[in-house]
Amino acid sequence: MEGVEIKELALYNDQRGWLAEILRDDETRLRPLMSYLSMTNHGVTRGPHEHREQTDCFCFIGRFRLYLWDNRETSSTYREHKIIDTSDKPTVAIVPPGIVHAYKNIGSSNGLVINLPDRLYRGWGKTDEVDEIRYEDDPESPFKIGD
Repeated sequence: MEGVEIKELALYNDQRGWLAEILRDDETRLRPLMSYLSMTNHGVTRGPHEHREQTDCFCFIGRFRLYLWDNRETSSTYREHKIIDTSDKPTVAIVPPGIVHAYKNIGSSNGLVINLPDRLYRGWGKTDEVDEIRYEDDPESPFKIGD
């Protein structure tokens, strides 16, 4: 899908555990402005929603199913729908504006997601409108989660 990047992270192991590089300035043009960590219970779905301006950079730690719909009329992949399952390896997904997205924890335990978006939530000082269009409670939405 145009503009979406999916990358399984390389794990650097030693006797203490492992380390994985999420973002490197020499590998992406994305410039995060904030970061947050969320925990998603087993079997729970978040989304679908899309952003008008924000690019998300998710790092999935656990097994997740990522749902993507290209809602950008000017995109070469307009109306394309993809479902991507992550493995047990931490995986990064960069999702540009206009891509409707959702994810579901399909693992056997709670999963962690780090997001490094390139916009501040509700802007500087949290005084702006939220940059998202939510579809999860819209019965007329064409963006439906299937299993």
